Amino acid sequence: MSTEVTPDASTTTESTESTESTETIEFQAEARQLLQLMIHSIYSTKDVFLRELISNASDALDKLRLAAYQDKELEADTSDLHIWLETDPAARTLTVRDNGIGMTREEVVDLIGTIAKSGTADMLGKVRQARESGGGSEQATAELIGQFGVGFYSCFMVADRVVLITRKAGSHTGVRWESDGEGTYTVSDAPDAPQGTSVTLHLKPEDVEDQLHDFANPATVRGIVKRYSDFITWPIRMAADAKPGDTDSTDDEGDTAGTSPEPVIVNSRKALWARSQNEVSDEEYAEFYHHVSHDWRPPLETIRLSAEGTFEYQALLFLPSHAPMDLFMRESKRGVQLYVKRVFIMDDCEALIPEYLRFVKGVVDANDLSLNISREILQQDRQIQLIRKRLVKKVLSTVKTMLEKEPTQYATFWTELGRAVKEGLLSDHDNRDAILEICSFPSTHDADKPTTLHDYLERMPEGQDSIYYVTGESRSALENSPHMEAFRAKGYEVLLLTDPVDDVWVDAVPSFQEKPFVSIARGEVDLGGDDVDEDTKKGFDDLLTWMGTTLADDVKEVRLSHRLVDSAAVLVGDPGDLTPTLEKMYRAMGQELPKVKRTLELNPQHPLVTGLKSAHEARADDPGLADTAHLLYGMALLAEGGELAEPASFVAMLSKRLESTLA
Repeated sequence: MSTEVTPDASTTTESTESTESTETIEFQAEARQLLQLMIHSIYSTKDVFLRELISNASDALDKLRLAAYQDKELEADTSDLHIWLETDPAARTLTVRDNGIGMTREEVVDLIGTIAKSGTADMLGKVRQARESGGGSEQATAELIGQFGVGFYSCFMVADRVVLITRKAGSHTGVRWESDGEGTYTVSDAPDAPQGTSVTLHLKPEDVEDQLHDFANPATVRGIVKRYSDFITWPIRMAADAKPGDTDSTDDEGDTAGTSPEPVIVNSRKALWARSQNEVSDEEYAEFYHHVSHDWRPPLETIRLSAEGTFEYQALLFLPSHAPMDLFMRESKRGVQLYVKRVFIMDDCEALIPEYLRFVKGVVDANDLSLNISREILQQDRQIQLIRKRLVKKVLSTVKTMLEKEPTQYATFWTELGRAVKEGLLSDHDNRDAILEICSFPSTHDADKPTTLHDYLERMPEGQDSIYYVTGESRSALENSPHMEAFRAKGYEVLLLTDPVDDVWVDAVPSFQEKPFVSIARGEVDLGGDDVDEDTKKGFDDLLTWMGTTLADDVKEVRLSHRLVDSAAVLVGDPGDLTPTLEKMYRAMGQELPKVKRTLELNPQHPLVTGLKSAHEARADDPGLADTAHLLYGMALLAEGGELAEPASFVAMLSKRLESTLA
C-alpha cells in the first residue's frame, strides 16, 4: 500500500509496505530539520512535554463529551472519562492514555503528521532567517513556528521513540503511529486498540545537566502534573505507590490487578476561579494565595473577574497585606500565573500586569490565547491588551472601593504599596486620573492622617485655585522649611511629598480636576496678597545687584520675596529645574549633572537683611560683607534641608563673624 503525495521540487515522500495495512512514510528533508529545531531550540524547559500531552488528552475528552451530546447514537463509553499516566522504570517508558474522542487513520496522518506536510523549504528558510537576525530572534522564530500547532512533537525532547495507539469513538478499528523523530514514521492498523489515545514514550537516558530528569519516576511525573496540569477538569490518575508486599501489575486498560493499590487522582481539579464565588471560602482563597505568592500572611483583598462572549477568560487576583521584600529590587519578578483552559502556561506573565502593580498576585485563565508553539511566548495581540486593561481597571476600582468603604484596609494598602502605585502616574497615561483618585499624601492639614486629592479640594479656601505641594526628604524638614511660612500664614494646605518618585511624577502630571499642581519652592507663587512695593524694591536695588555678583557661582538671581515671614532668605527654583532631592538622587546613582543654580529671595522686613543693606550703603568695600552674603546663602540652603558644598568653609566664615561680634 502506498501513500499518494503530489511531488514537487521540495518534497520527497516514500512508503514501504510491511503488511497490507502498514506504511512507512519518510519525512521531508526540510521537515526533518524543522523537527530538530523544535526539539532543541523552542522550549526552555523539557518537562513541558507532559503538559502538552495532557492538554491534548484533555481536549480529546472535551470533544468526546460534546460528540456524545450531539449524537445520542454514538457508540462510545462516557461513563468514566479520565486521563491515565503509567510509568515503567525498568523499561524506561511513560504512557499518557485517555479514553476520549480518538482519531481515525486519516486524522492521524493529517494531524500527527502535519509537520510532514507543512515543512516547506520556504518556511524553513524564514525560520532560519529569523533565528539569525539577532535581537528578538527567539520570539520571531516562535511566531513563525507557532502556526504549525504541533506541540505533540515536544515529546521527542525526552524520548528516542514514540508510539501512539488510537481508536476513534464509534469506530471498530484502531491505528498505530510510531516514529523515532528522525527519518520516518510508520502507520498501521491496531485492531485491539481501546477507545481513545495512548502515547508511549521510550525515554532517553537521564541527564540532569540537559534537563532530562527521570521521567519514568512516578514522583517526578506527579510533580510535573502539579506544576502544569493541576487544574485540568478531568481526573488524572496514576497507580498509587506500591507498599511492601503489594504486587505491581497493570493491564493495558490501566486497571490494577491482584493486590495492587487503587489508582489515585494526582491533580486537585480545584480551579477556584472557575467555581461560583459563594462556593469558595475565605480559607480556600487564603490557601491558594499562599500557593501563588509564597506569602504566609493572608491577602488584604481578593478580586474576582470574568469576561464572556467572543473572548472568555477568568481571573483571580490578590492584593497583599504587606509589601513584598523585593518590591523595589530591579531583578524582582512580577506578573500573574497564566493558564489556558486550566493548563499552566507561565509563572510570571509580565504582559498582563504593569510594573507599578507588580505586587498583584493571582491567576488568569483564558479559553484561547495566541501562544507560540512552546506556549512560553505570548503573541502580542488585541486579546492580551484587552485582558491587561480590564485587570488594571479592576484593581484600581477595587482600591477605590476600599478607600470609600474600608478606610482602615485602604490605609494598610497605601502604607505598604502606595509608593509603587504612584509610579503609574508616570507610565500609565490612560489610567492617570484613576490612580490620582486613589492616592493619599501627607499634608499640613493633619500630622497623622494623609489626605486624598478629593478631600484637599473640598477644604480649599475661597481664592485658592491651585494644589500646592513641596518635595523633600522628610516631613519635619518640609514643615520647617522657609517656603512654608507664607502658606501657613494664609492657612493654605500644602502636600508634603517625601517619596523619591514624588519628585518625578509632579513634573509629569499637570493637574487634578482642572486644578494645577504648583510647587511652593519654584517660581513666583501668586498668593493673592500684597507684593513687595516698588519703593522698597528701588531701595534694595544696589544690595540685590551686589549680592547677585558676589554669589554668581551659586545663584542665578537675588530678589526680594513676599513669601517669607520669619526667615531671612529662601532658595527658589525655576519651573522645570531639578529639585535638590532629585539632583541628589541622580548624583547618588553616579550621574554627573551640571550645577543647578536657583534664585535667592530675601525678606525685606528681616533685621539681618535690612542690617546688611545699611552696612552695604555705609561701607560697600568692606570684605566682611561678602562673607555675610555667603553665610546668608548657606543658611537658606540648610533651612530647606540642603547640603553645603563646602561645610568647612561655611563653619570658618561663621566662626569669624561670631568672633567679630564679641570683639
